[in-house]
Amino acid sequence: MLRNAKPHIRALRPYEPGLPIEALVQEHGVRDPLKLASNENPLGPSPKAVEALCGAAGQVHRYPDGACRALRAALSRRLQVAPDQLVFGAGSDEILELVAKTFLAPGDELLCAWPSFAMYPIVAQGMGADCLRVPLNAELGHDLEAMAAALSGRTRVAVICNPNNPTGTSLGAEELQRFVEALPEDVVLLLDEAYAEFARRPDFPDSLALLARRPATAVLRTFSKIYGLAGLRVGYAVCGPELAGLLERARHPFNVNALAETAALAALSDTAHFERTRRMNAEGMALLRRELEALSIRTWPSDANFLLAELGEGACEALLKLGVSVRDMAGFGLPGCARITIGTPEQNERLLKALHALRGKP
Repeated sequence: MLRNAKPHIRALRPYEPGLPIEALVQEHGVRDPLKLASNENPLGPSPKAVEALCGAAGQVHRYPDGACRALRAALSRRLQVAPDQLVFGAGSDEILELVAKTFLAPGDELLCAWPSFAMYPIVAQGMGADCLRVPLNAELGHDLEAMAAALSGRTRVAVICNPNNPTGTSLGAEELQRFVEALPEDVVLLLDEAYAEFARRPDFPDSLALLARRPATAVLRTFSKIYGLAGLRVGYAVCGPELAGLLERARHPFNVNALAETAALAALSDTAHFERTRRMNAEGMALLRRELEALSIRTWPSDANFLLAELGEGACEALLKLGVSVRDMAGFGLPGCARITIGTPEQNERLLKALHALRGKP
């Protein structure tokens, strides 16, 4: 027995990702599976990204650019921020790890809403810190008043997932600003905006503008969702130069591989693919909410590329037998609910056909 393992690591419950397509076929015998469980872009990656990947494949014997200079320059221009405000990671998950590594120690506290992204408590516990999870409100949105009241002298990091995963609910600019004003200036604020490009509400916060007023803030974004590069793992943080410099000290060299940076740079330039994804998602969201309501299935408003639906106990397993994989939310304290990725029109129709079959509807 490895007795010297840290107790807080031994007690960790590892993150449980959704099953990949291959596992659905091999382990569950699902034929022609439809995976709507992991919020992946159903259109796939940008054709420009694929072309760039193929062109760069012959250079993988060389180390990547550890500073991501080309991607840094392109994002700096796109976001109108200084290059030294950007920190890159193998997915935004790694940025969370860097923040935890830099600011959390045993006895410290990370504050977040719950249910939310499962990695928040994992990164806190990985450093021996505590994660204070404040329940969502009755509409399954962030209860920012309760979160502000929960702040303590041990709070080192506060996380807001906007839009929230797995509920899809979002915060407007005014309510977020009230929370920011209640936050001590030395508490690091993480605004996790993995799904922000899908947001449609007109008052969605301009989080980058907040950086000038509150330097201890990091805005987390990713190329995994709207850009369709989940398998390559590229995420980034936009933050004040001092905070960025600290995270850079904690970052391992060459953490973003060369193919990932190449594909991200190409994907960033493909505005047509970006807009097509946004448009298809908005249309699919409207269709699914309307059709699920007709089936007496409750859904919640979502500003992401998925929706939360109350399908009933056992529905996720039943859907899997029909070849459709959605994410069961029982482990997040939402029994009978599923998180459903918005698919292509054909995929959405297949989901609806499966749900009609479960409900005994023609």
